[in-house]
Amino acid sequence: MSPVQSAKPELKAPIIAGFVASISGSAATFGIAIAGLVAMGASRDQTFTALFVLLIGYGLLSTVLSYRYKMPISIVWSTPGAAFLAASAGLGLEFDQAVGGFLLSGFLLTVTGLWPALSRLVQRIPSSIASAMLAGILFVFVVTTVRAAVDYPFLVIPFVLVWFVLNRIATVWATPVAIVLAFGLVNYDLGWDWLESARLLPNFEIVTPAFDLIPVLSIGIPLYLITMASQNLPGIAIMKGFGYNVPVRPVITSTGVATILASFFGGFGMNLAAITAAINANEQAAKDPERRWVASFVGGLVYWLFAIGAGFFAAFVLAVPSELLLAVVGLALLPSFIASIGASLEDRSTRLPAAITFIVGAAGISVFGIGGAFWALVAGILVLFWEKMPLARADRGA
Repeated sequence: MSPVQSAKPELKAPIIAGFVASISGSAATFGIAIAGLVAMGASRDQTFTALFVLLIGYGLLSTVLSYRYKMPISIVWSTPGAAFLAASAGLGLEFDQAVGGFLLSGFLLTVTGLWPALSRLVQRIPSSIASAMLAGILFVFVVTTVRAAVDYPFLVIPFVLVWFVLNRIATVWATPVAIVLAFGLVNYDLGWDWLESARLLPNFEIVTPAFDLIPVLSIGIPLYLITMASQNLPGIAIMKGFGYNVPVRPVITSTGVATILASFFGGFGMNLAAITAAINANEQAAKDPERRWVASFVGGLVYWLFAIGAGFFAAFVLAVPSELLLAVVGLALLPSFIASIGASLEDRSTRLPAAITFIVGAAGISVFGIGGAFWALVAGILVLFWEKMPLARADRGA
């Protein structure tokens, strides 16, 4: 066998892994990203523009960073961050106010990359509390799937059953296949009228951020913390588990700068992948760890292909009734919810603070115009301090 022939399987495996990771990840999260943008007040054209710019952006970062460092570095949007935005619809923000929050999140990510002390500060937040905050946000969506199954049984129950079957035999394909089936059933019910508003390329709209203090803080700070706690830090840990020491400073800085630039087009964030990274970095992508960077490089090219079709997908998703869309989103977020709720209760010493964080986050409250994710974190940290505070001895001073 010639050296060329023996090299083909080693090259084929990372290419397939890159396609699988990008297709499964994008199919599972498109609806969540769109729901988040719409909840923040984005118009149809603004939603198209944001999706296109985000896909181009993280395709570019994935290819450049992977090639530069010869590591399977995958950059994506923050799915939990998009879920947080969708859950914050009750704040009633204008889109330019939300974009101010996106820009603040990007600025904080950039500072984190340039100033490692900020990253260490974020890491001091107990993982159980960060996970509980995320679980509280996601809870709103996973219960929607149950409600929709009662209202639309013939549309919802089939794709839920398919998800459970595939989750046993082909986990990586469970969510994307179930979502494709869900949208196929919904499209059969809706018809093809949505094609009238579909376009190959968006009418690019630049959004001027509004820097109103409360809206910017209520979106920017939780979005930054969720991105760091549920995407960047796990992404770094996953890569380390596969033997890759990610160059944190240039990677986090580049995602922060890219988020700032994308925010002017309505983009809400770019960050390290977690699940996608695991697919691209494991031995199934390539037996030789030095060749696995090809998987994330190819994945970046796939994102560009998705960008071209983003307008069609967004037009369809925007035509789906909100309850059905949230049912699909809830199913897509179920694995993340399970992981978050499990991690939040793992440490017995922080179960009470984590439980309070989850309850406040799931309540969907808004106080002083600031959403529940922020108050969930505040409540959890306060209870943690109370639990750790030493009690005064009754016999003190006797």
